[in-house]
Amino acid sequence: MVNQKHLEKEWKKLIKSERSYLNRNLHALNGNWQEKIEKLVPQKFQSTLDKTFLKAFDLIFEKGTTVIEKTYNREKLEQDYKILEFVDGVKNNRSSLKAFGKHAAKSRMTNQVISIAEGVGMGALGIGLPDIPLFLGVLLKSIYEIALSYGFAYDTIEEQLFILQVMEAALLYEQELLNMDRKLNRQISGIEPPEIALEEQKIRTAKALSNELLYLKFIQGIPVAGIAGGISDVVYQKKITDYAAMKYKRRFLWQKRSIIKMQE
Repeated sequence: MVNQKHLEKEWKKLIKSERSYLNRNLHALNGNWQEKIEKLVPQKFQSTLDKTFLKAFDLIFEKGTTVIEKTYNREKLEQDYKILEFVDGVKNNRSSLKAFGKHAAKSRMTNQVISIAEGVGMGALGIGLPDIPLFLGVLLKSIYEIALSYGFAYDTIEEQLFILQVMEAALLYEQELLNMDRKLNRQISGIEPPEIALEEQKIRTAKALSNELLYLKFIQGIPVAGIAGGISDVVYQKKITDYAAMKYKRRFLWQKRSIIKMQE
């Protein structure tokens, strides 16, 4: 029996975290350095970056998931979830409910360290565009582990679509962010089914990443100076995975709330 009192406390805490995230990320932070670099970026670099991100998504979703899974133990993560679910069923308190989020947070911290090493290393060598598959690989690894920590698979078309939508939303600003966040919440609650094909969403998410990382990936292609661009990898990984963790937690808690309603 799900404890409604503890569940509602966690739900209210989640809502507060979501509002805080939206307030912090509602406006883009543009520095003067971007205006200076804009003059140096070739006109074709944007379209090249769009295509590079899109190809990276195609590569990872078609063949790369099995490669990513070699970097962690999927079976163990699935077993860990079942153990936490069993403990929560026995203890039925707020501590056992919060354990799922703590478990997800551990993998996020590990992947952020990996992202720092990968981004700075590539930046020091002046490797920009070739870094993108690695950047996305680490990012998706982190999201996959978050999904498993909350009891969700990630290898169906529906889940790939959800992950891409989450990634796009985390890179939007102003009303676009608020609209996309509202749409995702409605999808999670079953009010509004997704009305976009996977291929179209790949293009949208690739474009969102390209727009956000345009200047940073350009300077990452400059040896040594590219370290600054490489550091951006972990900044955006944290931003996206923070948002992904909230959306998966919302799905997790929404399912448990639905169970309570069925039991009433």
